Amino acid sequence: MKVAIFSNNGPASQKVATALHQGLLAAGVVLDSLNPDVVVTVGGDGTLLSAFHHYNDRLDKVRFVGIHTGHLGFYTDWRDFEVAELVASLAQDNGQSVSYPLLSIQVDYADGTHPDQALALNESTIKKVSGTMVADVYIKGELFESFRGDGLCISTPTGSTAYNKSVGGAVLNPRFNAIQMAEIASINNLVFRTLGSPLIIPADEWIRVEPTDPTDNVLMCDQLGIEGRPIKAITYRIARQRIAFAEYRHTHFWQRVEASFIGRDQS
Repeated sequence: MKVAIFSNNGPASQKVATALHQGLLAAGVVLDSLNPDVVVTVGGDGTLLSAFHHYNDRLDKVRFVGIHTGHLGFYTDWRDFEVAELVASLAQDNGQSVSYPLLSIQVDYADGTHPDQALALNESTIKKVSGTMVADVYIKGELFESFRGDGLCISTPTGSTAYNKSVGGAVLNPRFNAIQMAEIASINNLVFRTLGSPLIIPADEWIRVEPTDPTDNVLMCDQLGIEGRPIKAITYRIARQRIAFAEYRHTHFWQRVEASFIGRDQS
């Protein structure tokens, strides 16, 4: 088995990455950052998101493991003081994994240039640089509503606990192979009307957002952004690919939610 270590540049993370590197070499584990079987991220959820996008052309071949070196991470199962235990698990790896849905994004441009394709682990948002965003929202090819407001957030089940939750979206268990759309500060009055509630879309349906003005829109895919290009439409659906985590002691989804947002005293 081949392992890659993907760390942020913080001193705490670098210290853990060094200890992990030394421990894996001592255990006889092969280190390979180009063609790994397992990617160990050291940092937090942002580091894991970066690693996901770095290796998203190998999602059918790679599994992820996260070590968090700061505040509790939603995707990170191991603490910074558990390097020896993780090394032992990696050395005894038998391929066990758990996988989660991803968001597929296609961006069509009004200038006729080639569409872009992207994947998101958490979410994609579309907003106007200034003023109100106006866009027609289609579900499975049929017009559903004309949206007016700050923007729209389309998330995966695991991403439902991120920005989606902060704008009033539902927390969705990743056992559901679905995506969610939440409105960001929609305008609802006697003239303009949207549903005003999060939508959960099954795997055989898709969402298409067509901004009325293709200019001055900002499209985000996790931490990655597209700005300054005339966006004709964005199509969202469940991706064919999934992200896999090495399930040495992969934390149950609702345990993650409780630990991240409720944090009851376990004493």
